[in-house]
Amino acid sequence: MKLASSPPSPSAPLAVRETETAPPMPSARKEWLKRRDFGDWFYALALLAAASVAFLRYGEAMDGYDTAILALHVPILAALGWAWRPFRLFAAAVAALSLAGIWLYQGDLARAEQIFFLKYLFSSQTAIAWMSAFFFIATGAYWIGLLARSGFAGRTGSVLTWAAAVMGATGLFVRWYESWLLGPEIGHIPISNLYEVFVLFSLFTALLYLFYEGRYGTRKLGAFALLVISVSVAFLLWYAFTRGAHQIQPLVPALQSYWMKIHVPANFVGYGGFALAAMAGVAYLPGLQKLFAGRLPAPEVLEDVMYKAIAIGFAFFTIATILGALWAAEAWGRYWSWDPKETFALIVWLNYAVWLHLRLTRGVRGTMLAWWAIAGLLVTTFAFLGVNLFLSGLHSYGSL
Repeated sequence: MKLASSPPSPSAPLAVRETETAPPMPSARKEWLKRRDFGDWFYALALLAAASVAFLRYGEAMDGYDTAILALHVPILAALGWAWRPFRLFAAAVAALSLAGIWLYQGDLARAEQIFFLKYLFSSQTAIAWMSAFFFIATGAYWIGLLARSGFAGRTGSVLTWAAAVMGATGLFVRWYESWLLGPEIGHIPISNLYEVFVLFSLFTALLYLFYEGRYGTRKLGAFALLVISVSVAFLLWYAFTRGAHQIQPLVPALQSYWMKIHVPANFVGYGGFALAAMAGVAYLPGLQKLFAGRLPAPEVLEDVMYKAIAIGFAFFTIATILGALWAAEAWGRYWSWDPKETFALIVWLNYAVWLHLRLTRGVRGTMLAWWAIAGLLVTTFAFLGVNLFLSGLHSYGSL
């Protein structure tokens, strides 16, 4: 016989009464959605509208792969902008400047030398030149801020780094359009040679640094983080002036693949993370901590930046390596060939895998991991540039 239940007595345990009377807790997803404000949804809708316009305008020239990539960018960029609000202004500035440059061309590449704003601001070469100048000046500003304990100089460094990132991204997007103006058979995403990927590396490294600058509320690491970017920009300028690398060239057959569009960016997010971790490792070293006593971020902060930057870099480098194997299987009929580039990519992957293993499972901390992060960047640099300079193989099309 079923008995009717009676309400809990006043003497019943509090936990029991709360269990019986409290409404169910909302799910984590509902809580996450509730935290979204008008700006979040407006940003997401703006991304959706931009993707829709791009599809309507260029859909006929896009295949299923291109359409999928365009569609995936909407939730990815929305999530990034929701998690990191300064990114929204960056994305809006890049979109506005890129569209301005594309509109000014009016389908005629010759206008790059005829229109004032194209010649001195929006063309790809000019935008990348502005990026280079901003990065150099930002490096100096960060160092003045560090040495003179100047908050104004540090803030100037941040503003200039954001400006450099905006101009670098604008330069890449406009360069993409310029390649199509040269001819449909030449048009391609600008990540195919050293000139283009060094812009990409500078851009990703700067954005990673700016994220952690905001997260930890300190600009004291900027002097070191911008050094590695300035070195890459110096190489970029040397390469452009001595080899004419700024000239847009048709893709070599080996790079005419949809895999390139995701393999290369993933690789350079990884390189950016490794570079930032190395610079945090330099600032962590006891000698520099003593030299800049009280001026550098706390060792705990630097150690956390090292760990998180390597974790992000390792994740993207792993994805890039897998994508590279799939690309190799399509291009050469096998996933792995022990080509020098592939071999050194494996060495880089193992290096950071061991670094993470020691930190996460063995509890290793301190100066040893800082030196390891610095050495890791040297290994990564050789894997990227040294192999091209001194070794030959299936990837020889990427040589200097």
